[in-house]
Amino acid sequence: MQDYIVNRPDEGTMHRILRENSTNAAGTILRLAWQAGLLREEIQRLTWEQVDFLDLCLVLTDRKVPICQELASWLQNLRDSRDRREEAVVLSDRDHRPLTPQSISRLARGVLDSAGQTQVRLIDLRHDFILRQLEEHDWQYVSRICGVEAAGLSVHFAGHLEERKISTRIRRDAPAQIDEFALWKLLRAEGSSPAGVTLWLTWQVGLQLEEIAALRWEQIQGGQICLEGRTLLLTTGARNVLDQLAGESPREGFVLTAPRSRQPYDRTRLSKLVRAALIRAGLDNLTLRDLRMDCGARSGGEGQILSLVRRQGWTTRNEVMDLLGLSRTTAYNRLKQMVRRGKLTQVGNRYYPPEAVVPPERQEAAVLEYLEREGFAYRQDIARVLGIGVTQCRPLLQRMLASGSLVQERQRYHLNQKTTPDEALPDAIPADNPTGNPEEV
Repeated sequence: MQDYIVNRPDEGTMHRILRENSTNAAGTILRLAWQAGLLREEIQRLTWEQVDFLDLCLVLTDRKVPICQELASWLQNLRDSRDRREEAVVLSDRDHRPLTPQSISRLARGVLDSAGQTQVRLIDLRHDFILRQLEEHDWQYVSRICGVEAAGLSVHFAGHLEERKISTRIRRDAPAQIDEFALWKLLRAEGSSPAGVTLWLTWQVGLQLEEIAALRWEQIQGGQICLEGRTLLLTTGARNVLDQLAGESPREGFVLTAPRSRQPYDRTRLSKLVRAALIRAGLDNLTLRDLRMDCGARSGGEGQILSLVRRQGWTTRNEVMDLLGLSRTTAYNRLKQMVRRGKLTQVGNRYYPPEAVVPPERQEAAVLEYLEREGFAYRQDIARVLGIGVTQCRPLLQRMLASGSLVQERQRYHLNQKTTPDEALPDAIPADNPTGNPEEV
């Protein structure tokens, strides 16, 4: 296979070229290739309607490309200098008409050669844009804005990066937040495509990718999917998309098959189709695992957890593991999802109804307010005020004693009279550790 050659331009020379060609067609072409990563045909077809000055992006048919303020201002000035009747961004300097792809290449070649960049092609400017983005951002973002799948990024560009590799792991500091509006738009757009069906069956039914790839029509009976050892109910949306798919192909054999070979999709191919669909929709931070976990949290398991919490006032991860037969990690993730949606409040290793407890970020202030009003308190008084267990008060009280906002006399806790009320107010509690305890993992 022929090597994929990338000739990176000299950055200083490119800035000089753009300064010297600030008002002509060649400068416009080189800016759009080097500063926005556009292909030659995309440069030729770009219209002013596709330039979103409000959101600072170029709206192409398959993606949105963010642009820097410098490029946006330059394009704004270019448009203001033009006859508004001409929609094309790139016009001939001579007759102010749209250029052909061949003319675009010729203009770019002439300017690059005259500046000593004889080995640099127009496509190399796009490649340099992609590499600069990979040096600053994760692969999901770069794939979304340049339209190249992760496999292509890794094969063609990894060797030009310092680490010599492109990680395909989702990079995020916090659990995924599902934008349901964007997801519904994606599901409607995909319809009964393999990616659409996979997303429906994952998010609404909770199937794993392997189960979807192996799913056969005879397993779908009367609004249910019958798998080995379990039966799952289809939601209305999932049922409708399967009915739509059945109307497009014979209802026999595997549910998802390749259009030409009629063979079932393998797990890897199906995963790539879904990944590409999520990236196109701007949901590159989501995985099928995220969607499956969200389905589990919205199913009967969540109702059982809430029922247990209402019955005894709180629950723990171990109790949820026993209740639903889950692993430690799955139980933890399900509880954390319920906390993020406001269904539960976590204090230490216990999970409470939100209305029954003082949230961790308000606990110190609530203790100080109570002591200012009552004068002193025992640990059980503080537990009652906060709505938590007596033993759970200990880390909080130790932290407040260490900070000097409280003093202890035998079993009683008082405000520290040596501090003013303002000095006694607690500092902001880090959101990632609201109780002061090591987070249970």
